[in-house]
Amino acid sequence: MIDDAYPRPQLVRHQWQDLTGEWGFGYDDADVGRAQRWFDRAEPFDRTIMVPFPPESKLSGVHDPAPHPVVWYRRIVALARPASDERVLLHFGAVDYVADVWVNGVYVGGHEGGHTPFTFDVTEALTDTGDQVVVVRAEDHADDVSQPRGKQDWLDEPHAIWYHRTTGIWQPVWAEVVPAVHLTEVQWTPDLPGSQVSLEASLSRLPEHPCRLRVRLTFGDELLAEQTVRATRAELNVQIAIPAARHGQHAGRLLWSPEQPNLIDAELELVDDDGGVIDSVRSYFGLRSVGVQAGRFLLNGQSYFLRLALEQGYWPQSHLAAPSAEALRREAELVKELGFNGVRVHQKVEDPRFLAWCDRLGLLVWDEMPSAYEFAPRAVSRLTREWLDVVRRDRSHPCVVTWVPFNESWGIWHIAEVAEQQHYATALYHLTKALDGSRPVISNDGWEHTESDIWGVHDYAGRGDSIRERYDGPEQVARVLRDQRPARRQVLLSDPVYRGQPVMLTEFGGLSYTPDVGEKWHGYSTVESPEGLADQLRELVDAVLDNPELAGFCYTQLTDTEQERNGLLTEYREPKIPAATVRDILTRPAAAIPAEEIDASRRAATRAARGL
Repeated sequence: MIDDAYPRPQLVRHQWQDLTGEWGFGYDDADVGRAQRWFDRAEPFDRTIMVPFPPESKLSGVHDPAPHPVVWYRRIVALARPASDERVLLHFGAVDYVADVWVNGVYVGGHEGGHTPFTFDVTEALTDTGDQVVVVRAEDHADDVSQPRGKQDWLDEPHAIWYHRTTGIWQPVWAEVVPAVHLTEVQWTPDLPGSQVSLEASLSRLPEHPCRLRVRLTFGDELLAEQTVRATRAELNVQIAIPAARHGQHAGRLLWSPEQPNLIDAELELVDDDGGVIDSVRSYFGLRSVGVQAGRFLLNGQSYFLRLALEQGYWPQSHLAAPSAEALRREAELVKELGFNGVRVHQKVEDPRFLAWCDRLGLLVWDEMPSAYEFAPRAVSRLTREWLDVVRRDRSHPCVVTWVPFNESWGIWHIAEVAEQQHYATALYHLTKALDGSRPVISNDGWEHTESDIWGVHDYAGRGDSIRERYDGPEQVARVLRDQRPARRQVLLSDPVYRGQPVMLTEFGGLSYTPDVGEKWHGYSTVESPEGLADQLRELVDAVLDNPELAGFCYTQLTDTEQERNGLLTEYREPKIPAATVRDILTRPAAAIPAEEIDASRRAATRAARGL
């Protein structure tokens, strides 16, 4: 079972200490804190902040949106020194952008990357008193466009499609007491044709004494598999057969999909030779496969039409941080209620608890890297390192079905002309496939693809007739891919090789109400009323669903975000038109033709795009 509160849903321990809540807080605009040893003093922390809400946000209690490059946090934590055979771990879900951490004035470590988790063993820094002082310094330069920042604005005030910044701690902080030898990572890779799952488990260190890893898989009350292996290395790879998945039609009851989001629970125990439990964690996975073939997206070997919503995961009162754990669940529920079968999480690495709800409720997720905004060695190094950490963090979630390292050539602005930028996008495609070969990867969603498993096109045509005309048959699709140039950019670069890639409208729609005079607004097409919104939404979606050349869509967008007013919901998650109306529009069957016809159509389109 998924733990609703635990911040790391796929590696859960029963005992943990939540460290969110009120912390001391201070700005350090002159960057004197290190020299003045703020990590060993209480007086510089002249404010309080509610962690994990960023100081720019209302829920933080600070609510200062002005840029402050360095901020500090301080909290006294009641945490006893552990037994001699135990360790204390301090976990951070995400701190934007560079974090340094001290415990009782002792430096315990640093981390760069505003979207990925990190952990420090703080045992040696603890005192015997039970009250421990944790201090965090976070550095986040608003004007540093080499940082992967997504849609956080580098200007003082939000402009165009960018929004207020998120600085410092913005995901949970928690502590755990663990054995000296303990599980640090669990990764699951299902092998659906082989009716088995691959488990990669990492230990904190090589055990000094013989021990074993015992794995137990269950589906409800049914025991599916139990396996024990010797822990002779710190990195273990175990192949676990699932006999219940081998019996033809009966295997379907175990498969994961949006319509049937079955999860297989896992209990992992490190045990000594006497059977004593050294460490115990809970996890889960979904038995499913994804891929592309003959111009279609495949889920569990079957053609599956994608109906995604663009999800920015931004709240007006808390910015990138969710206002509560319940808000993450409600976000996933709203997506389902509207009739979408998935989301493209846009320019954000979402809280793992949201991914866990997508796993549980049944939503497909496209995982996308927040962009940097320049092409330079430092930006390449920063984004590559963090993206690979994102893939490693999220690759066991069954909901995650596509990786997207770049969006619309952001940060690789001249990819069409500059070979180095093409190599960068292609290299990230291959690096992602090296870490996870089980999912499609898109090098650069929207246009200017170098190497991609899905050809995503961003097309904000305001009328359904325009979509019908542009994608009416293989010749027209070839024209779009070759030279129609959405946003004046070519969709496919170089000589594209067709390997079964589907074509999808991965951003379209963007409907909003006509803004009032003087209203701060950004949008694409406007309507005058809820009735007009429903009518034009139906017209656009019908045009996509009626076209067998298209394998899916991503509608812009789920919610309003700052001055972007084109959500189906307001920024406070209120529907602009009834959810039942949206669901009726989105869920009617899509047009279909035999696989061999779409395959021949796409091959013709690709040959035309290559000028052959």
